[in-house]
Amino acid sequence: MLPQEILSLLTLFCVFRASLSVLDEGDDYDLMYVNLDNEIESPVLGTEETVACDCQREHTEWDKLFIMLENSQMKENVMLQAMDEVLKVDLQTLKAELSQLTTNLAATFAAAVEKVTSHIVSQVEQALVRISDRAEAAKRLHESEQGKVLENILLLSLNASIRLSRLESACLRRLEAEAQETALQQDKLSPTRGDNLILNSLWKELQQTRAELKASQQWAAQHVLPAGCETAILFPMRSKKIFGSVHPAAGMALHSFTACVWIKVTEALDKTIVFSYGTKFNPYEIQLYLSRETAVLVVGGDQHKLAAKNAVVPGRWVHLCGTWSSQNGSTSLWVKGELAASTADIADAHTVPDGGILQIGQEKNGCCVGGGFDETLAFSGKLTGFNMWDRVLSAEEIAAQGGEDACRIRGNVVGWGVTEVLPYGGAQYVS
Repeated sequence: MLPQEILSLLTLFCVFRASLSVLDEGDDYDLMYVNLDNEIESPVLGTEETVACDCQREHTEWDKLFIMLENSQMKENVMLQAMDEVLKVDLQTLKAELSQLTTNLAATFAAAVEKVTSHIVSQVEQALVRISDRAEAAKRLHESEQGKVLENILLLSLNASIRLSRLESACLRRLEAEAQETALQQDKLSPTRGDNLILNSLWKELQQTRAELKASQQWAAQHVLPAGCETAILFPMRSKKIFGSVHPAAGMALHSFTACVWIKVTEALDKTIVFSYGTKFNPYEIQLYLSRETAVLVVGGDQHKLAAKNAVVPGRWVHLCGTWSSQNGSTSLWVKGELAASTADIADAHTVPDGGILQIGQEKNGCCVGGGFDETLAFSGKLTGFNMWDRVLSAEEIAAQGGEDACRIRGNVVGWGVTEVLPYGGAQYVS
């Protein structure tokens, strides 16, 4: 049964017991029985009496009893219904309050989590920036100290080489004098032979020391910048985003030019761009690129080029110069101050137009700066001493750039250390 039905039966039972007690205390009440059909029977068994309905008669005790029961049930139903309504309203209110509380707590919690997370992220970013700055500073300090140590080693080896050269000359003169004396002093032959053996042994040791010093000089020269150069641009890897943009000091409308540069390439592929100048109509006005160990100079288009084989060794500094004149198309390539290749009829009567873009480590693609680059064409390594003139330099002027004044001679179109060269995408200046 439902709880409401059980409550109704309990109420009915209590009223019935109360009515029985009332009947027991009365004076003239007769005992009556209620059958299943709710009919009232007389106390005499076997007799039936049909009571006609008399609406005007006075209510009996049984009538009052049933009226009381009906009223109590109605009141009970009304009370239960009212209680149910109150509970529904309270439950709805409580649900709304709980929903609002959950929303407020979620918003507060989310705000707190976001605040704490942003604070932690900010602290982590600051720590990473500090660590990066310290690492960069330590790296620069280490590279600077390493460069100074290598320069000192190179200077000491040069001084030792000079002293050994003087000692070799003295020993050679001594050997020649001893050889002349052997014919005149027969009685002193044995001591002279002993001296010659000593001098020969000393000569061999000097030659070996000289070879070792020469090797150490070559090694040191490859690990420091060329003489007179204080900075270089480092291209740490091949990437279509890593390049240098050059803003010439003078216009690029050229009838002749000389372009020189010091490079130390990490690895050269079939086409690795050292520098290029191009316009919207012709991306290949001027190019100097590497094809493995070969240096290639392009003027006026990819069909006009000059190559010098075995010009580059990866990991070693090399000085390259390219010259061109429009009078007869004479073109030449110079490696380490020496002529490596030359020809004529290269873009003769051509004029290199102004208004293009000059870049280091990538080629102009006819679109825009930095757009559509190919990482397989990118330069990786170090580059310094990039200069350009609007004339053809003499052999003496080109050779001078490979000596002590490697970076002190500057071009009038592009001058290293004077003309603005902007690195992009990870390219950076190093010393």
